[in-house]
Amino acid sequence: MFLTVSFLTVLLALSITGSPVEVHNSPIILPLTRKLNSSNGTMNLVQHDKACVVTFRDYNMHGRRAESIPMTYSRGRYIVALNVGSPPTTYKLVVDCGSTVTWIGAGTPYGETGCNTGRGVKESYGGSEFPSTTSFSGTFFVDTVTLGHGITIPNYELAVASTVSNFRDSDGVLGIGPQDLTVGTLTNDLPAAYPTFTDWLVTAGAICQNIVGMFFQPLRTGDGDTGQLAFGEPDYTKCTSNIVYTDITNTHRSQRYSGFDQRITYGNRDIDILFPTAGIIDTGCNFICIASDAYGRYWAATSATINKRNGLLRITPRQYSALQELKFHIGNGVFSLSPNTQIWPRSLNHRIRAEKDDIYLIIKSLSGATGAGLDFIIGWTFMQRFYTVLDRDNRKIGFAMTCSLMPLPTNM
Repeated sequence: MFLTVSFLTVLLALSITGSPVEVHNSPIILPLTRKLNSSNGTMNLVQHDKACVVTFRDYNMHGRRAESIPMTYSRGRYIVALNVGSPPTTYKLVVDCGSTVTWIGAGTPYGETGCNTGRGVKESYGGSEFPSTTSFSGTFFVDTVTLGHGITIPNYELAVASTVSNFRDSDGVLGIGPQDLTVGTLTNDLPAAYPTFTDWLVTAGAICQNIVGMFFQPLRTGDGDTGQLAFGEPDYTKCTSNIVYTDITNTHRSQRYSGFDQRITYGNRDIDILFPTAGIIDTGCNFICIASDAYGRYWAATSATINKRNGLLRITPRQYSALQELKFHIGNGVFSLSPNTQIWPRSLNHRIRAEKDDIYLIIKSLSGATGAGLDFIIGWTFMQRFYTVLDRDNRKIGFAMTCSLMPLPTNM
């Protein structure tokens, strides 16, 4: 049975609006778009994911990660449009579930329609979306933000960049990570947490719970593929099963993000691939990355070979026909990837520097063995198959089946 909820669902994808804030009883649906950035030629997604791994395993003295990962398809970015000021200016922002600062000013300039608070802010980004040197610094302004379909949030505290490094093809970031990640981003205050974008939506009365639901359509060609973000409650119309929830893990490192515990098995005999351990989700990572010892077991089970050019596991058509399900045991649920959904879409082989008919698996290795406190990173190749819910109020993460589990002709 699906949950019945009466509070507002705000589905974000290309904007933010309104006038005095009021809670709506019906969903507000806005599409996410993904844009591939090919300004530097063919993209090496494997190298981007190597940076992703370093990002989440690298901490400074305060325990924050040194860099964060935007919510993207490699250099293809999941974009929302944020309308700021009166009259409003539209800013196209990268959605990032691994950071918390929402800011503008990288591309379209801010018209300074709000009040400067004098509070300085900074953040750095890395991984699959940007080089490790990507960063911004700026100042908080108080201004009006609008969400599509008539929702206005007055007096929103928005960061405006004055200095930006290596940030291309978008105007900033919409940070939807946990509030703890705000600690250390203020430049002229003592380390302290402050409200995130979703915290503001709750405080303003636009939504009743700090919940974010994420849906992404599987890749077919690159640009233009769509998805949705749901603020306030999940979008149950995207789910074909109940949502299975599990607690945010207490394991060091993983607990700071959208971390949870899981076990991974392979095939009809449930061969153990990854023993019960903690890790995170992050759509900034393209592939599903698992600890090196677990990767070795999967490699052996599939009889794949490593392509030296891109570092990915490659299988033959005969090996594909023998491929079995890969099962993710999360909470009380089991989420299975069929053979077809374990392989990279061949229509996008050029994005991984591969021949058009080659068959590549979407499982990659982390740099270390199990026991690092962050032993897997679940990227968008999993999240495009399963609806994902971040419940900040109850410290839970949930997954559900979607119609995206159907085989796609672009894979085979």
